[in-house]
Amino acid sequence: MTDRRDDMLLCVSELATNALRYGVPPGRGYLLRMYGFEDATVRIEVHDGGPGLSRIAGQPHGQGLTLVAALCDDWGVLARTPGKVVWSEFRCAAAWAVAHAAARQTGV
Repeated sequence: MTDRRDDMLLCVSELATNALRYGVPPGRGYLLRMYGFEDATVRIEVHDGGPGLSRIAGQPHGQGLTLVAALCDDWGVLARTPGKVVWSEFRCAAAWAVAHAAARQTGV
């Protein structure tokens, strides 16, 4: 589809994994959102309700966010109550088409 598709999928995987590992209190879930904007930007957001502390004691921390930063055009963290939103953005016309195709497939 697009040369950025694999990068987007890897970032979704990393951000969702981080939400499960660090951000989601036991018994709760996380929310994944993907937006396509008219300027050919695709924004991926993972919302969780936790403080960002690891729930897996004794496990080493990886370099996942370093990987996200290298693959996307921009990323960051926004505070919300409760928890946070971690987002990444990809800029290219083909990426915009991928986001809209994914939204149609999921009914979003």
